[in-house]
Amino acid sequence: MSAAAPAPALPVTFRPTRTRAVLMTVGVAVLVVLTAVALLLERLGPGERASFVLTGLLFFGVLTLLSRPKVVAEEGGVTVVNLTTKRRLEWAEVLRVNLRPGDPWVYLDLADGTSLPAMGIQPGIAKAHAISDARALRALAERHGTGRAAD
Repeated sequence: MSAAAPAPALPVTFRPTRTRAVLMTVGVAVLVVLTAVALLLERLGPGERASFVLTGLLFFGVLTLLSRPKVVAEEGGVTVVNLTTKRRLEWAEVLRVNLRPGDPWVYLDLADGTSLPAMGIQPGIAKAHAISDARALRALAERHGTGRAAD
């Protein structure tokens, strides 16, 4: 990731929309198929039917959790929502936005010396879109905080 990009207007939400669409579509399809199987197989008892539906719901829930990541940038800072965590950062806390070749998602280098994965921007099945989003987030960090360009 190298070329500078113009900062988008705030607020802006970055999320892997294609990945999210695939996960949610597969989740709904599996839930529908397992529910249909539970209802169509005459030899199943009520407990077995319920276990089919419960398995479909569990699978759908896991895929919903996997589709949760996003990064929301606002005037006051950035909110990073990963699989099970949500962290609000002031712009001054974000020193650098990194997306190096081979990284599964963007990493934010923070003022406290730690690095925070921002899973809402991930190359996965939309690499060009992720690079564009990472550049936009970098431009926002540079404009609003103490951000600096990555090496």
